[in-house]
Amino acid sequence: MSIFGVSPEKDAELRRRMESCDLREEDLDEQFVRASGPGGQKVNRTATCVQLTHRPTGLSVKMQRERSQGLNRFFARRRLCELVEEQVLGKLSPEAIRREKIRKQKKRRGQRHVARQSVPDEQAAPDL
Repeated sequence: MSIFGVSPEKDAELRRRMESCDLREEDLDEQFVRASGPGGQKVNRTATCVQLTHRPTGLSVKMQRERSQGLNRFFARRRLCELVEEQVLGKLSPEAIRREKIRKQKKRRGQRHVARQSVPDEQAAPDL
């Protein structure tokens, strides 16, 4: 079982990804801060939000996606890998590829909408 509370496969995949991005645990500053938002008193009492800073690059990530501190630690490391891949290594992360695909779909839909608006309606009654 991993220290993050995820399956061994996900933990191994994260370790491989961190190694390929040249991220080492020794280079990370990890802080736990109180989360905000929904969750009531439990959120106000516990420090489940994780803030990671990669010292060599200066990249920082703050994650409070889940109520569990272990899962937030996992997601913060995964997001830090994405940032390093995008900014330092210059390659697109899976999340960046997904965002780009959605952006292209929206652009295509918008172009279709404009094309439909510009076609004159031949069956409209003439103004009298």
